[in-house]
Amino acid sequence: MRLRLDLRVRPARSRGLIRPIGLASFCDVTLHLPWFAEARAKSRLLLCAPVCGSMAFATRQFVRKMTSSAARAAAIRHVTVIGGGLMGAGIAQVAAATGHTVVLVDTSEDILKKSATGIEGSLTRIAKKKFADKPEAGQEFVQKVLKNISTSTDAASAVRTTDLVVEAIVENLKTKQELFSALDKVAPDRTIFVSNTSSLPIADIASSTARLDRFGGLHFFNPVPMMKLVEVIKTSQTSQETFDTLVDFSKALGKHPVLCKDTPGFIVNRLLVPYLMEAIRLHERGHGSKEDIDVAMKLGAGYPMGPFELHDYVGLDTLKSIIDGEFSPPVSCCTAVCLRHRLPS
Repeated sequence: MRLRLDLRVRPARSRGLIRPIGLASFCDVTLHLPWFAEARAKSRLLLCAPVCGSMAFATRQFVRKMTSSAARAAAIRHVTVIGGGLMGAGIAQVAAATGHTVVLVDTSEDILKKSATGIEGSLTRIAKKKFADKPEAGQEFVQKVLKNISTSTDAASAVRTTDLVVEAIVENLKTKQELFSALDKVAPDRTIFVSNTSSLPIADIASSTARLDRFGGLHFFNPVPMMKLVEVIKTSQTSQETFDTLVDFSKALGKHPVLCKDTPGFIVNRLLVPYLMEAIRLHERGHGSKEDIDVAMKLGAGYPMGPFELHDYVGLDTLKSIIDGEFSPPVSCCTAVCLRHRLPS
């Protein structure tokens, strides 16, 4: 049986597409062919000029997109993390583990030593799981990552040659603004600034700098080495190039970025905090004990932690700062505990 298909192209104004009748006849005829004839027909279709041209165009677009994405990710090789606490240390660890050169900065040498010990312990635990049958490879992995991390108490010096500054300090707008204002004067113009804030408006923090187009948010989740999510925050002034670079950087860290505008609480906290507040109100009104509320949400809703367990894990001071910034009025018992223990507000 000699196969004859109409694979003529449309007029030039249609950019060389195959006529619909050609595709229709192809599908109709090949349904009744033996496998070798069907294969020959498909080969003829795939090798015709219109299909080859379309495949070449699609390939060029894919390569162009992948090349630009890789270039943006490669643009960030040196990362400076400001803040040696739990979040800052976690961010430094995942950046170093993915081949970035990292400087972890804090005003306290003791905090930096504690962070370095914590990072080494975290890497050791990961290595034991990842290289269970090859302990020597695990040790090599830990040492390789640790070599990518250095520490400093001099933030101005640490940012002079950096590609990205990630701020992870106390949730206080004035403190963050003062930090970025000082760093803006010494960091290269190309350097991108981001805040890891969980509640404060990124635009308000960025207003203390002259690089509004190169300022965004990267909100990581605790524990950073384990949690895959990163909220990438774009203000009205953040350039598309900066935003795309932050998305590609997040992917380079092995994270899953979700995109969000500069809105109160972003996505996760916008939904999570009202739930946590309602749990406190439920307890304050005597409608349920903390223990029973936690058990109810774990067994009834399938949550890994109850709301009060999560309060302790996140920290009441952090929770209060989010509540004060987004919701009114704050719940009384959370405020009372923070004041009693003189936690920062």
